[in-house]
Amino acid sequence: MNEMTKRFPKITPEALDALRERIGVKIESTVEPWCYEATRDNIRHYAHGIGDDNPLWCDPSYAKGTKFGDVIALPSFLFATSRIISGYVGGLPGVHAMWSGSDWHWKKPVARNTEVATEAYLKDLVEHDTRFAGRAIQQIYHVDFYDAKTGDMLAEAESWCFRTDRDNAREKGTKYTEVKAREPRVYTQEELDAYNEHYANETVRGAETRYWDDVREGEDLPTMLKGPMTVTGFIAYAQGWGGLYIRANKLAWQLQQKHPSAGIKNRFGIPDCPERVHWEEEFALMVGAPGAYDYGPERASWLTHHVTNWMGDDGFLKRAKCQVRRHNPEGDIILIDGQVTRKFVEDGRHLVEISQRAVQQDGELSAIGSAIVELPKR
Repeated sequence: MNEMTKRFPKITPEALDALRERIGVKIESTVEPWCYEATRDNIRHYAHGIGDDNPLWCDPSYAKGTKFGDVIALPSFLFATSRIISGYVGGLPGVHAMWSGSDWHWKKPVARNTEVATEAYLKDLVEHDTRFAGRAIQQIYHVDFYDAKTGDMLAEAESWCFRTDRDNAREKGTKYTEVKAREPRVYTQEELDAYNEHYANETVRGAETRYWDDVREGEDLPTMLKGPMTVTGFIAYAQGWGGLYIRANKLAWQLQQKHPSAGIKNRFGIPDCPERVHWEEEFALMVGAPGAYDYGPERASWLTHHVTNWMGDDGFLKRAKCQVRRHNPEGDIILIDGQVTRKFVEDGRHLVEISQRAVQQDGELSAIGSAIVELPKR
């Protein structure tokens, strides 16, 4: 790689040493969250951003008849209340960050109008050798979520990003060499009709209680469709989730003054946010991705949507883990499958463990996940 092709900052030993000093230290100040409160509109915008039309999140007249008495937040809504859990990483300025997974533990449902407070710290840094970009640093954060008024813990979670040298990913990464060489996928109407049958048949369990007694190990969850991937879909998610660096006019300028690496010049010579890898193919290719692609927290939210549709209003999602395995570029279609792997009782609670696997239209692995659901017993 010659000097002309080196466009972005590198991971340096000095920057890593400085970042290690932050491990275990509570983060005292950071960018404000997209949502401070679980208002009706904030909940609905997030749900619609992942294509989730469960009336428990979106329809107060329906929710009034449930045990909650009003709409509640879907579990993944808490992504919108913390930039840290969503991938706003510190240190290594100008080095690309790819959100790659999360592990959530929910403690209680998030009621409408709950004000959410968070505490976060950097948990660990782990070095890896990856197919995508060679050397990469896994940056793991821990975040606690509280009801700001009562102090009750709502959830705790960890998420991780891989920090990679953008130039290495573009020039030396091997993971997407074949993907980049492919012609754009063009679907026939017959193919789209076949995939859309999943949407036509998608069922929200809702008020029909799923009892622990009736679940059997080895039982399959219905396949859930997401896609076809479009920039419109990625932006729809950003509208509900808020993104990390999306700012306009003076606010964009202020962010770039504080964090110069957050303003990477576009083809017009104008500093613009690194998040545009999700809607600008040219920039996505520059960082080594196969094209504009989906958001990581979006994919984790799809996996929890898959589970909440299945469990019904009376179930409670206690834990969910997602590990991202590849980008989902424009044109991809994602199919999520799941299976009940275990039934068990713990501390008097009747629980079901679920494994999940998401693949794209050609069978390539997109993500793997798992969940633990508490169900009522007859």
